[in-house]
Amino acid sequence: MTTTPAPQTQPSVPAPPEDVLLEVKNLKMYFPVTSGIIFQKKVADIKAVDDISFFVRRGETLGLVGESGCGKTTTGRCILQLYKPTAGQVIFEGQELTELSNRQMRAMRREMQVIFQDPYSSLNPRMTAGNIVGEPLTVHGLVAGKAEYRERVADLFQNVGLNPYMADRFPHEFSGGQRQRIGVARALSVSPKFIVADEPVSALDVSIQAQIINLLEELQEQFNLTYLFIAHDLSVVRHISDRVGVMYLGHLVEIADRNDIYINPIHPYTKALLSAVPIPDPVIDAQRERILLTGEVPSPLNPPSGCVFHTRCPIAIDECSQVIPELREVEPNHWSACIRSDGYGAY
Repeated sequence: MTTTPAPQTQPSVPAPPEDVLLEVKNLKMYFPVTSGIIFQKKVADIKAVDDISFFVRRGETLGLVGESGCGKTTTGRCILQLYKPTAGQVIFEGQELTELSNRQMRAMRREMQVIFQDPYSSLNPRMTAGNIVGEPLTVHGLVAGKAEYRERVADLFQNVGLNPYMADRFPHEFSGGQRQRIGVARALSVSPKFIVADEPVSALDVSIQAQIINLLEELQEQFNLTYLFIAHDLSVVRHISDRVGVMYLGHLVEIADRNDIYINPIHPYTKALLSAVPIPDPVIDAQRERILLTGEVPSPLNPPSGCVFHTRCPIAIDECSQVIPELREVEPNHWSACIRSDGYGAY
């Protein structure tokens, strides 16, 4: 833990509109590091997520991007209460999820589902595809008998572009794209309002990625779904998202509408990410500015003082190592956590 000159621990965040479905306030997720074999003693914390706040409107897709290890997946799992947050609030339709018991949370999970990253390890190899998709129907008591069960499973297969006759096959008999469609059907089975899509296309071929992204968009329109779309591929996020949030080392450093953040990135980390995105046109690609970050990503076990990005930032000043920047509205509906873009100094 580092010392700073009286940082504000609760950053300013966008005020949630009336149509907000999910609100995350000052979320922290620290994983303890222990020493000893018999009498384990906590000696430090891994700060996977460190005081982030955002909201998701009904029917929209919020993209969450950042490099590996920045806390994107941990954020999604904290929202679903698969991890119990160290601190902060997760408010879903006015309900504080961190205060619910296990029984109450089990009922709430009908409204919140997840699509996992790896379609090869997220499906039980001993269950048929039909049973994988239909198991949530049985767990939550949503079907009255076998006939209704089979009908619902067949409908779910058709919704995701699979033939119902495939329901008797096992996961190893499907391709990667088909397996991910099974994962999508499983998430849809309980008619949720909100889905955390945790890098759902990163393990797939590029041609298959487009099919799954188009499928998710069609299902969103058909069932009025709300997505938190976690990814590290900025081109994919731009295609599917309405707004985009950028994370670095457990912190949310920028959030804005997708076009604003791609056309006019403000935070230097966002600029560096976008400068690394391949452009098909070689002429334009040769003319654009390249931002090369030096050094390694700091460890969440011992993050830097002040702004966590200052050790790699090309425009860092002395103040950056002392002041924790707030997430501030630099332009209308465009928020950034950088003291050099918040009026403290020239950028």
